[in-house]
Amino acid sequence: MTIFLQSLDYQLWHIIVNGPKVPTITIEGVVSINPEDEFNDNDFRMLQLNSKAKHALFCALGPNEFNRISSCYYAKEMWNLLEITYEGANRVKESKISMLV
Repeated sequence: MTIFLQSLDYQLWHIIVNGPKVPTITIEGVVSINPEDEFNDNDFRMLQLNSKAKHALFCALGPNEFNRISSCYYAKEMWNLLEITYEGANRVKESKISMLV
């Protein structure tokens, strides 16, 4: 998956692993996302990369996985959910096998 995403745009894998840098503003101790009219070119680029990463994940997955991650807003959330689903399942299988041996 890493190579596939990097072939589309090298920064996609970075966005999936680390998440996009979302532009925020702090007012009276409350952190919120900047309004879109205050975004700069880099902010739009990061959000565009997040959308590209989400699209790549949607296209690479089957319907069951799609339903599992389709409500996530960030590609990083999707990837984390997939990691928990599949790495957790492998660890459970490995522990069951080790108990049998």
